[in-house]
Amino acid sequence: MLPPRAADFRDVDFWVFDLDNTLYPAASGLFRQIDERMRRFVRGMFDVDDDGARAIQKGYYRSYGTTLNGLMAEHGVDPHEFCGFVHDIDVSVLRPDPALRDSIAALPGRKVVFTNGSAMHAERVTRQLGLARTFDGVMDIFALNFRPKPEREAYDALFARFGARPERAAMFEDLPRNLVQAHKLGMRTVLVTGEHPWREDGPPAPDDYSDYVHHETDNLPGFLRNLKIEATT
Repeated sequence: MLPPRAADFRDVDFWVFDLDNTLYPAASGLFRQIDERMRRFVRGMFDVDDDGARAIQKGYYRSYGTTLNGLMAEHGVDPHEFCGFVHDIDVSVLRPDPALRDSIAALPGRKVVFTNGSAMHAERVTRQLGLARTFDGVMDIFALNFRPKPEREAYDALFARFGARPERAAMFEDLPRNLVQAHKLGMRTVLVTGEHPWREDGPPAPDDYSDYVHHETDNLPGFLRNLKIEATT
């Protein structure tokens, strides 16, 4: 799907970007590495086979919002140990994306990464993409006090930390369920599309999620370049 021509975002000065499968294409296979390492962590912890580990991993994801939250709540897992293990991946599969860098840099106001992963992972990924100096901050699962998207508390924490207003914010995200609360708060919502199996793994989104999505795009740099925005000079 091509981006709408000159979508009007002139009232936006706070730009919120999900990380995984949003700032980079799902086809890169990067998140597949994370998914596999989560399964390895669970397999080693419970001494189960791959199918058993997947059932535990995805069960906690659906029940607690993240696999980590389930492991913490049910088994007292150290989040630093978990994140250090699952995010020990090969980011070289990503190519620097100058078009995305330039299109984000041109946006007026502040730009942040909003992720249920760790800041360490966000920093490695954005550096590999050539976006290291593009963002004004990262809101990760630790900063969220382990209240992940799509919980209302996650969004409240984001706006409290950056002193921003939802009605002047836009959110870019690959999971429709994470845009529901954003829409309810008054944010402009953009679904970044792309085929990947993880969209169906977690807590369900409303059947008609289009009610909560203002725009869809399969070309994030192109969408951003075509926005109608306030001049930066």
